[in-house]
Amino acid sequence: MKRLRTTMLTLLLIVAITAGAILLFMQQSPFGSDPTATRLERIRHSKNYKDGLFQNLEKTAVMRENASYVNMLNDYFHKDPHNTPPSPLPSVKTDLKALPDDKPAIVWFGHSSYLIKSKGTTVLIDPVFSGYASPVSFFGKSFAGSDVYSVDDMPAIDLLVISHDHYDHLDYKTITQLIPKVKKFYTGLGVGAHLERWGVPADKIVEFDWNETQAVSDSINLTAVPARHFSGRRFTRGKTLWTAFVLKLNGYALYLGGDSGYGTHFQEIGVTYGPFDVAVLECGQYGKDWPNIHMFPEEVVTAAQDLRAKTILPVHWAKFSLAYHAWNEPIQRLLKKAQEQGMDVTTPRIGEPVVLNSSYPRAVWWNF
Repeated sequence: MKRLRTTMLTLLLIVAITAGAILLFMQQSPFGSDPTATRLERIRHSKNYKDGLFQNLEKTAVMRENASYVNMLNDYFHKDPHNTPPSPLPSVKTDLKALPDDKPAIVWFGHSSYLIKSKGTTVLIDPVFSGYASPVSFFGKSFAGSDVYSVDDMPAIDLLVISHDHYDHLDYKTITQLIPKVKKFYTGLGVGAHLERWGVPADKIVEFDWNETQAVSDSINLTAVPARHFSGRRFTRGKTLWTAFVLKLNGYALYLGGDSGYGTHFQEIGVTYGPFDVAVLECGQYGKDWPNIHMFPEEVVTAAQDLRAKTILPVHWAKFSLAYHAWNEPIQRLLKKAQEQGMDVTTPRIGEPVVLNSSYPRAVWWNF
């Protein structure tokens, strides 16, 4: 009996030490901070915040009903054999500081990071230049060839737009390095708490609830619009708002999608804010077990039609392996559906400019 008690006490001590170590580890800066004080007070007044969490417009389970965690674990260890590229990705090295901007030019950096320049204004969206999509450098590593751009390549940034606080969209290392280059940060409710902890002055942060608009100049405004997703950098979810954005930019309309499952919100956004010259839509990191929070490639085409978009720029692929499908499956499936529907898609290499009403790269560069 004495030996049993000793064993039990030892196990409890190990559990307590492990739990304490995890809690201590999660106090580090990359995990950010929960909203407090005036940020939290504003959140509590949002109609999208209920029962202590932000809510989607329609019922949205992160995992599908009756999903088997045993099967998911099996899927994790039996990913598609082409889950990562067999060789470095091709890219184009563009001088971003000298990029012509008489028409809006978009330069994609892989996954969901891209830059927009138009008539002297520079917008940077969801920059992740650290080489990994996680709080630690040894997990979620980027594909070979996808890290040809760094913070040093970025020009001065007028608007840094953050769709939500997941690690593949909001990167601690990148943000802290970018702070001196950024005029203002634009994001959803609560995300400013992370930014402030990392050294961004409060007066440089603009937070949005859905359908709120911020005028940047007489010819530029930014509106946060609903997305169907979730948020969280720790164990809890929904403490900050996830969002897409509508950017009205010098006479052009751009949809900046962030992450979202398919839903009725796309049609509502299209009716209210469309049509769009281009819709930047996530296409990748989907799976049968989480069908409500990421779109399958065929749904991306439907979403673009709902938005009344002229052209799709597919993102959220070609940098990280965050799902189990082949790395180039998303673009292959998307193009097949788009061709059937007569939908225009531009497929730039990393770093290759897309210039609205002028240049829409369409090379098939991913078949290797």
